[in-house]
Amino acid sequence: MIKKRVLEPTRVRRVNGSFSFIPHCFLSDGFWASLNQHELVLYLFLVLASDKRGLSYYSSKRICSLLGISHDEYITTRDRLIARDLIAFNGTIFQVLELPARPIIELPKTARSLAELINQVVKEV
Repeated sequence: MIKKRVLEPTRVRRVNGSFSFIPHCFLSDGFWASLNQHELVLYLFLVLASDKRGLSYYSSKRICSLLGISHDEYITTRDRLIARDLIAFNGTIFQVLELPARPIIELPKTARSLAELINQVVKEV
């Protein structure tokens, strides 16, 4: 077993004010590996932006601006995180959910956003 010791005693992290967390099983149980880059960035943003119940109220415009993604990328990514059972969204409020028992690797066809459907149609034409 590796003995751990604090490397910088004057810089130990503390919880001051608001708090967000990601359980270790997010990494060890394969959730991290199951997400693409946009999904990881949006998920981590929502975790950081949420309160103790996992709720956040950022608008799509603000999220796109902060993350440097297009609105279509945002919609696709948001819908994929919902299909993976990691977040809930009611049109205004996001909730980062308790992690499911295991990562959802295969997404149902219904998880495809309008942007993905348009791209498919354009490729077929």
